[in-house]
Amino acid sequence: MGASSLGSSLAKCINLSNLKLDLQVNQIGAMGASGLGSGLAKCINLSNLTLHLGVNQIGDEGASGLGSALANCINLSNLKLDLQQKQFICFGL
Repeated sequence: MGASSLGSSLAKCINLSNLKLDLQVNQIGAMGASGLGSGLAKCINLSNLTLHLGVNQIGDEGASGLGSALANCINLSNLKLDLQQKQFICFGL
């Protein structure tokens, strides 16, 4: 099961308010990170989220997709996000 599939499954958990996921070192790519974010954005009651996604292959595109999706989590008040990667290229600074 990939990260996108996990996101699709989590999207069905509409009453989920607290979530901690440790998915470090899992070869998650840009599409997986974006898919996970899209699923989490549908968890309308999510208020506390901890995501450990370090040492994957998320890259710039995946980080942007994840961030854009999480921006739609209207009730999210606490976010801890670990995206420790070997490299990121920053655009628009």
